Order: sequence, then structure tokens, then C-alpha cells
Amino acid sequence: QVQLVESGGGLVQPGGSLRLSCAASGIIFRLYLMKWYRQAPGKQRELVAAITRGGSPIYADSVKGRFTISRDNAKNTVYLQMNSLKPEDTAVYYCNVPVLQDDYWGQGTQVTVSS
Repeated sequence: QVQLVESGGGLVQPGGSLRLSCAASGIIFRLYLMKWYRQAPGKQRELVAAITRGGSPIYADSVKGRFTISRDNAKNTVYLQMNSLKPEDTAVYYCNVPVLQDDYWGQGTQVTVSS
């Protein structure tokens, strides 16, 4: 079965950086679009970034220029490098892969940006 496992979250001061990782199994990783979403308390889940199987990135306007999505097909892993973090980036970050009619999600990793 498809499994996604995120890691790398934590507490960071404003202006700091974190790198999230999502390890995938149960799929031929290189064939799939991979996404990162986030959900802040009291808000809807929103798309942060995506990367095509060819490696082309897509970003939400709110993170352009600060976040970088990448993938390592040899490691079945997608990354989200987050720089210049702001308090409004505080959320649970989820990895996602759409497979046919289904969406698969990781368990999420908490990112808290606070001084």
C-alpha cells in the first residue's frame, strides 16, 4: 500500500530555515506528481508546492522565493526547503500524492515559527 512519512518539522525563529522530507513507498515514485500542503489552526488545508515527475516546481504565491521543492527519485523522497520563515507559516505540513482517483497523505509534521 502507499505510505508517505514526513519528517523535519520543529520550532524555529522568524527568519530561520527548515527542511522537510517525505519518504514514499508503495508507488513507482518517479512516475508521480508530489505535493506539499499545510493546515494552520482554524484554516483550510492549502497547497504549498508541487513538483512534477519531470522535476518542474509549482508554488503558492505566499511561499514563492522562500520555499524550494525538490525530489530525489533514487531515494523515493520529496523535500521542502523553507527559508525566511514567518509566523504565518506555522502549520502542520502534509505530503500528498494523487494516484488515479485516490489521494494519499502522510501523517503530517508540525512547523512552528515563533520567537
